[in-house]
Amino acid sequence: MHEPFRDPETPLLARIADLSSRLTLEEKVGLLHQYQAPVERLGLGPFRTGTEALHGLAWQGPATVFPQAIGLASTWDPDLVRQVGEATGEEVLVFHHKDPTGVGRNVWAPVVNPLRDPRWGRNEEGYSEDPWLTGLMATAYASGLRGSDPHVLRTAPTLKHFLAYNNETDRCATSSNVPPRVLHEYELPAFRPAIEQGAAVAVMPSYNLVNGRPAHLSPLINEVLRGWAPDDLLVVSDAYAPANLVEVQAYHDTPAEAYAHAVKAGLDSFTQDDDRAEATLGHLREALRRGLLTEDDLDTAVRHALSVRFRLGEFDPATPYDHVTEEVVNCPEHQDLARRAARQSFVLLANDGLLPLGEVARLAVIGQLGDTLMEDWYSGTLPYAVTARRGLAERCETVFCEGVDRVTLTADAGPVTADPAGGPLSLGSAAADMFDVFDWGGGAYALRAVATGRFVSVADGIVVNDQPGPSGWEVRQTFRLEERPRGSLALRHLHTGRYVGTGDDGTLRLVDDADQALRLVMDVVRNGAEQAAELAATADVAIVVVGDHPLVNGRETEDRSTLALAPAQDAVVKAVHAANPRTVMVVSSGYPLTWTSIGPPAVLWSAHGGQEYGHALAEVLFGDADPQGRLTQTWYRAAEELPDLLDYDIITADATYLYFRGTPRHPFGHGLSYTTFGYADLRVRLSGGELTAEVTVTNTGTREGAEVVQFYTHQRRSRVKQPLRRLRGFDRLRLAPGQSGTARLTLPVSELAFWDVTRSRFVVESAPHRLMVGRSAADLRLSAGFEVAGETIPPRAGLLRAVDHDEYDAVAFVDADRECGEAVRAEAEGAWILFRQVDLTGAASCRVVAGGADGGMITLRLGDPLHGRALVTFPVPRTGRYDLRALTARLAGEPGVHDLYVVFENEGVTLTQLDLGPGA
Repeated sequence: MHEPFRDPETPLLARIADLSSRLTLEEKVGLLHQYQAPVERLGLGPFRTGTEALHGLAWQGPATVFPQAIGLASTWDPDLVRQVGEATGEEVLVFHHKDPTGVGRNVWAPVVNPLRDPRWGRNEEGYSEDPWLTGLMATAYASGLRGSDPHVLRTAPTLKHFLAYNNETDRCATSSNVPPRVLHEYELPAFRPAIEQGAAVAVMPSYNLVNGRPAHLSPLINEVLRGWAPDDLLVVSDAYAPANLVEVQAYHDTPAEAYAHAVKAGLDSFTQDDDRAEATLGHLREALRRGLLTEDDLDTAVRHALSVRFRLGEFDPATPYDHVTEEVVNCPEHQDLARRAARQSFVLLANDGLLPLGEVARLAVIGQLGDTLMEDWYSGTLPYAVTARRGLAERCETVFCEGVDRVTLTADAGPVTADPAGGPLSLGSAAADMFDVFDWGGGAYALRAVATGRFVSVADGIVVNDQPGPSGWEVRQTFRLEERPRGSLALRHLHTGRYVGTGDDGTLRLVDDADQALRLVMDVVRNGAEQAAELAATADVAIVVVGDHPLVNGRETEDRSTLALAPAQDAVVKAVHAANPRTVMVVSSGYPLTWTSIGPPAVLWSAHGGQEYGHALAEVLFGDADPQGRLTQTWYRAAEELPDLLDYDIITADATYLYFRGTPRHPFGHGLSYTTFGYADLRVRLSGGELTAEVTVTNTGTREGAEVVQFYTHQRRSRVKQPLRRLRGFDRLRLAPGQSGTARLTLPVSELAFWDVTRSRFVVESAPHRLMVGRSAADLRLSAGFEVAGETIPPRAGLLRAVDHDEYDAVAFVDADRECGEAVRAEAEGAWILFRQVDLTGAASCRVVAGGADGGMITLRLGDPLHGRALVTFPVPRTGRYDLRALTARLAGEPGVHDLYVVFENEGVTLTQLDLGPGA
């Protein structure tokens, strides 16, 4: 029988329609889970969404491990990032062919949340604090994953996580306050390019709420995201997020109501209960039975799900990617690519001339990260590991120490001993065993038994020593050292919050009561900083490798409270530098760090760099390659310079390089070279709706080098607060000594638009602008002014939406109803919102839509929220959560244009709009 859906020559939508028409209602329901049910009578096999591939294939066994996503972005090389995506996509295919049901071709990458706050536990998963640069890198990586064939996908990339998600603290319960300008100028632009260009074909909503509504129910999914996509867009839930709609978030009373709402809002695939789909499918059947969902609603979701499967070539006789074989996994080409990506990701933060290294007879490699490579939660399994020590040992004589304290632990009942087979720790009468203490910052320590070389962990409440290091979703290998009287301490297990005590048999086990905690005396057998200094003094150059552990002190489910380098690691750097002035500090971390020392002569940073890290590090240190990386985030001097972690309004909070007014330790875009560059002759031309700029860059040093020439703009006059600088483009130049090159920028004038809250659209104002070019957001060498002929925003009049205010104090953004619409709610007495330049001429009455559980008062004032003239006061009745009331009152006449404050006299009052009219 001829089946049009199996004919590649038939148009895609017709193929989808044909297959969908053959499905029963029950079979359609079965396609809405992460584990899509097979339809054997039609020859449809099972299909699974969700293979992790953030910087290489993850969780499936050894595969090429590339630098973390933040490291890939620091290359500022979209073509290289695309190549990494290609290699990852090929390896996904291989594992899919080996295990079609376990490794799906819908990959959950890349992460495009702008890195607004470096304390976010998942900072290493994103690309940049700049939305344009994030979108550029995400599009590059997704393009590699999807493949170059215009019709058939290699894999189906999924953008994570929509929307305004930058906190792990209470991530399923917190609501991100996102004013309209922040939404349209900062959050949405990071998602748009990859979707609009067809590089990503799926999106995953985030766990949090946005302006009071769960992100999985956001009307923006259908209203905005799908409008960008050239084809059907698949929307998959995050793991276990659907249940949150009823449980943690309590947004709906029953799963049937919640799941029906989710489908109508645009969710096509429920990632719930792993491969146990029956409960989810039962809730969807119940929604259908109750009339909360229609078959048409199901058909829409099924079309989205089937569209991706068709574009993956599932129903074609052959695809362009059938030739990929097992030999591609960790092949020499991918190893070389991993090395290039790691090499180009290094950022030279500081250098007084020590780097590049010349002839070195003896090199000291020191530090907790000196001879190990870290896997983060979304890393693949390392097929091999070229550590810093290994990579540098291939270049010259190398000596090594970790620089960690070696200690014994003793209680009143005896010393702590480690089972040589990796079993329980206990109190014994034999000599005390020694433990190495690893400081990972934030008060998190790990202990390694010297006798076994294994780390202390907890299994079934018993303290054992059987782990290679901190690992797993539930990290059980870290402890806090809490001070007790007379120089003793207690060990508190970080994962459980319980204390290390002892049983009657002397075995160490966890106890609940702090008073039952074992009081231990820690005696230092060998001081790590002193050992490091002694070793450093014997070498020509000391390389101190410090940084974070990706699973400790910040990760998925855990934000950071500090950006400070672990104190013990900081102490090692200071001691080594004092012992050997020729010290290089090498930082390996997934987020910006701060440290207390002035710093050694040279500081080099990279993210955790994957399997070829050590080779890449050696090539940069010895000058085989010029440092090409540039920072994609601001490195602040202290976490205290940051706003509250949950403050998503970067404009009001002066956050990110766009608005930050301080002097950071290292600015966005920063990165030194082994040579120097001069900038001259900036030419700017504005014509035909397009801005073009050229600048001559000359290598003024004695070595060949790579420069990332960065272009920024600033609007100098505006109705609204504008960024101090905004990245508009960059050009990469490689120049020999004395050689000059031309860096170019082409920018449509329309890109200078900002979101106009008075008319809910983008607008280009008539205004003077400045184009700036240089090496970073703070090292701008040349600038030129230009004038843009655009619009003049007129005064407001008539209907004013509450969320479209210009400034605010002590209000939260909330949902006006469950499906759509937004409002503001007073979080304190005297809260206010400001509408600038409101034309009150002819306005004789005002109508507001407001309410509150306890009622209250709203006052409209001119010019000042406390002392401005009161135009009218509205008594707000007590109402239900979504039962807001229309209230009308006459205004005291006040013609002309004024700044209008809406003042909430009581906490808890909610307002959706006010309408200034001519009166009765």
